[in-house]
Amino acid sequence: MAKKIKTTIKLQIPAGKANPAPPVGTALGPHGLNLMDFCNKFNDGTRDKGDSVIPVIITIYEDRSFALEFKTPPVSDMIRKALKVQKGAANPLKNKIGKLTKAQLRTIAESKMQDLNANDIEAAERIVAGTARSMGAEIER
Repeated sequence: MAKKIKTTIKLQIPAGKANPAPPVGTALGPHGLNLMDFCNKFNDGTRDKGDSVIPVIITIYEDRSFALEFKTPPVSDMIRKALKVQKGAANPLKNKIGKLTKAQLRTIAESKMQDLNANDIEAAERIVAGTARSMGAEIER
């Protein structure tokens, strides 16, 4: 018989850096999870992801056990890394943070494809390009 699901929680935590302090503790504490157990599982599962922010879906069961489902880093995180900047522009219409090449755009779209709601790589590229524009990055024509 399948376990009865109590709830699911979505968090974004830097890879290999989960600890029981907020935001992890405040999100999971009320559900009675063993926080150190969660942190150890998350950190072991993301240790090879470098310094990326990793979205994770935590399914919590009635018996206080849990399952983790890791997603790919957010598109904005990938764009920041590709352009080697700390953050996006405060005003993307006036300030530009850099220029994404077609190759960088395709690489980001391909690595994010499994999590995007897109049927083909061109649609995924358009989604990534939209995020880039909202951050103040220009796209090579």
